[in-house]
Amino acid sequence: MDDEYEGDGWGGGDSADNDSDAGEVENPEEVLSECLKKFSTPDYIMEPGIFVQLKRYFQAGGNPEQVIELLSGNYSAVAQTANLLAEWLILAGAKVTDVQAMVENHLKEMVLKTFDPKKADTIFTEEGETPGWLTEIIDHPTWRSLVYRLAEEYPDCLMLNFTIKLISDAGFQGEITSISTAAQQIEVFSRVLKTAVASYLNNHENRPTSLAECAKMVCHGQHTFVYSQVLLQVLAQEAKGGSNMKRLSQEITKCARENGHDVTPITMSLNGSSSHPVACQALSSMFARNSLNPADISLLYRHYNSNDPPPIELIRTPHLLELLVDVLFRPSVKLNPEHKPKYMFLLAYAVSVSEGGRGRNKPASKEELKPTMQAIEKVHAICCSNPSSTEIIAELNTLYNCIRFPVVAVGVVRWVECVVTEPSYFKLSTEHTPIHLALLDEVVTCHQLLHRAVLNLLIRLFESKQDELEILVQLEMRKMLLDRMVTLLSVGCVVPVVQYVIQCWQRGDTDISLIRYFVTEVLEAISPPYTGEFVQLFLPMVEHEEVTGTTRGDGENDPVSEFIVYCKANYVNL
Repeated sequence: MDDEYEGDGWGGGDSADNDSDAGEVENPEEVLSECLKKFSTPDYIMEPGIFVQLKRYFQAGGNPEQVIELLSGNYSAVAQTANLLAEWLILAGAKVTDVQAMVENHLKEMVLKTFDPKKADTIFTEEGETPGWLTEIIDHPTWRSLVYRLAEEYPDCLMLNFTIKLISDAGFQGEITSISTAAQQIEVFSRVLKTAVASYLNNHENRPTSLAECAKMVCHGQHTFVYSQVLLQVLAQEAKGGSNMKRLSQEITKCARENGHDVTPITMSLNGSSSHPVACQALSSMFARNSLNPADISLLYRHYNSNDPPPIELIRTPHLLELLVDVLFRPSVKLNPEHKPKYMFLLAYAVSVSEGGRGRNKPASKEELKPTMQAIEKVHAICCSNPSSTEIIAELNTLYNCIRFPVVAVGVVRWVECVVTEPSYFKLSTEHTPIHLALLDEVVTCHQLLHRAVLNLLIRLFESKQDELEILVQLEMRKMLLDRMVTLLSVGCVVPVVQYVIQCWQRGDTDISLIRYFVTEVLEAISPPYTGEFVQLFLPMVEHEEVTGTTRGDGENDPVSEFIVYCKANYVNL
């Protein structure tokens, strides 16, 4: 847009003149001068306020011939020329949709470059009503996306905030989950939060992504965090689905903590800890420092080992559990032998004791407390002794028995992560499958909820730089890690594993022999029937000549051909 448009970009100035027409009497000479100046700008005849200005001009005694000459002489026909060019492109063979997208995208870029929030706000401050075109643009995805981008850049713009509300009222709140402007309007934010929570509950296959998006939105500001957590706290009390709301609340708290926000006072005030000030003070102190200390642990131990302990919910928080698992299973941590049983007791108590009922009318059930604590103690002793592979093999029976306890399995994963991520681990390893990683096979077999954590660790190792190893040794190491992923796949973690290998294949940064090895191993491990989602993901890799071309036989008796034939015959929609 030319600089000459400044001042009448949304038709705002015209409305102001219209208002004055009904109020103060204007000076005819000033009106004529102002109108003639506007009529001299390019394409002014296309401006929305043209009729208002013509009326002012003639009422002030303007010359009709002069205005006709100015409007026609300055008519550049920019819009009509664009339309004509679009028609030519279509006649030349371009698709209508492509031409439309081209025009819309160019307009978007122009608006982004020239947008003035002050001029936009005059739509309301001067016109006093919502223009019809504003309600029309929200029906088009292209213009809604433009509003979202502008709203991020100009969060204080009245017109954009109002448009965001119109978009939410029209039912498109699912598109504005990441828009900071939504957080400024309680009605809009409530709808967006509802949509985000529903997405988290319904998206079982890709729940981590939904959870991350929801947490990012809630953690936009302190007011959105408090408001959302209060709502989730109320919903967590419901008998049906309450546990899901509690999990979501905890994940949001974790996200806020990872982003450097101190939300301890808020979370402690919401979990009922005010009724137990001593325990609350001990927990708040450790959470604020993000580390445990013997004094606070001893205080909590005395309270929970008493005849009238505080509610378990106070210590059954992910933050405290992570800290306890870390100090008990990370090999480099040295605990005072006098305090070590207290750490183990609190961890075992938090994960194994159950409240007796609502209102704590019944005594807590402690049947699992002693065996859980014994399992933690046994595995802690093994992990912290820095055992060799031979020593671990000697303790396998103990480890396998104790891994049945979920909290011990979490601890084993933490221990294995610390050991195998040491830079020299694979350089010093002499086994084809290191015993630490073999333990992960047992973990994923027993605990479905740890599949994602183990997969993330395997991915981290698979992508790690092992420059000290020879190329062939690196390939063998990665084949071994793929074996672990196939094990994960065989116990139910199918889609995440296949999706990751597909990403490696599509990125082109993984040796094709490794992709071929994975496909071969999976085909040997699986048998029909298959889910449609699995076939849709896996079949393109199996069919690709570069991946499986050398593994196919002359007939159809090899696993690759059999899989392809079966899928083509039974999944007609693929």
